[in-house]
Amino acid sequence: MQNAAATAARAGAKSTSRRVTSAVVAGLAVVGFSVAIVAPAGLAMSAGEPAHASVTTAYALAARDAQNITVSVHGVTPTAQARDAFDVYVKPKPTPTPEPVVASSSSSSSDSGSSDPGPMFYSGGGAPAEWMAAAGIASSDWGYVDYIVSRESGWNPNATNSGSGACGLVQALPCSKVPGNGYDPVDNLRWANGYAVGRYGSWGSAVAFWSANNWW
Repeated sequence: MQNAAATAARAGAKSTSRRVTSAVVAGLAVVGFSVAIVAPAGLAMSAGEPAHASVTTAYALAARDAQNITVSVHGVTPTAQARDAFDVYVKPKPTPTPEPVVASSSSSSSDSGSSDPGPMFYSGGGAPAEWMAAAGIASSDWGYVDYIVSRESGWNPNATNSGSGACGLVQALPCSKVPGNGYDPVDNLRWANGYAVGRYGSWGSAVAFWSANNWW
């Protein structure tokens, strides 16, 4: 009986020991499995976070090199400078140039009708023989014409009497009686040819009258 009880006790003790061992082994297996699962994730998380690099900026350099300098003069108390007002100069805009005023057509037409355009002086050139021939004066009368014209105007087509207003080579009076332009030598001589023949009968008679009276 004692042997059987001892044997049973030993068998119970072995069975308990095996159960404890199995529990410990199972616990270690669970812990190892957990470590196997969690460790890669931890490594991945730690690998994904970049290392904080030291970045040097211009502000950081200025802040590092900044120095506070205080200058003091013996016996002088520093005073703050007033900076609450300043003057602003504004360059003035240039005065715009006024645009020219265009006169109306009615005013211009009235002005042109009332204003005197002035004498139309001759500037075409030429010679006395050319002018007399163009005026239709016979060459046999050119000497008479030269006698009168030389004394009246000196063969200056633009000669004007300041007192009477007589104009041109033969000093037609008034100047407006000459058809065309009184200062044109051909127009002036053409009118003079008709005047000499119509009033005196010929250029010869006109010269005789001029010699006796100094006018014709």
